[in-house]
Amino acid sequence: MSDAPQWLRELAVAASQMESGPLKPPADGGGKPSAVLILFATDRQSGPDLLLIQRSDGLRHHPGQPAFPGGSIDAADDGPVAAALREAVEETGLDLAGVDVLGTLPELFIPRTGFRVVPVLAWWRRPCAVAPVDPAEVAAVERVPLSELADPATRVLVRGASGYASPAFRVRGMLVWGFTALIIDRLLRLGGWERPWDASTVVDVPMRAR
Repeated sequence: MSDAPQWLRELAVAASQMESGPLKPPADGGGKPSAVLILFATDRQSGPDLLLIQRSDGLRHHPGQPAFPGGSIDAADDGPVAAALREAVEETGLDLAGVDVLGTLPELFIPRTGFRVVPVLAWWRRPCAVAPVDPAEVAAVERVPLSELADPATRVLVRGASGYASPAFRVRGMLVWGFTALIIDRLLRLGGWERPWDASTVVDVPMRAR
């Protein structure tokens, strides 16, 4: 059994039962299987934080976009957990000896790219130094405190080309939006960190992502 904080173990249980809502995967099983790592650390005085990467501008999918570490599930991977951990190592240099996997969220679907994504929730029991392994893929690696993500001053809505608006966060010089922001928004709510914020501030999706 993991020595993860009780609140994080309870969050993992609640997140495993989270409603997929508009991100429910198609019934026909279509889409490319993938996984991301939602990694919580609890070792800093600023409180719990999440590990995020910023993808490089030259990528075909999600150029320049902040995200959780992750990617496609390869044939050699033993399921989504193995894939999420492997990708995190390849992208950030994460030492898996200090990571405890606590569970998975329901599979979700990103219509714009056709990826079926299993989010893997874990505790960074022994944090280590992390940085972009390949700058052609990852431009930056950040540990973002939940207190910053929950701060009403960082919260905005992002409006896509279709006019649909979804939650976003302006933190550490990044605009976190899309799938990653939707997951963070739900985790803040489930964990009891969400604070009232002004949803009248709407910004457009970055040009490079259109």
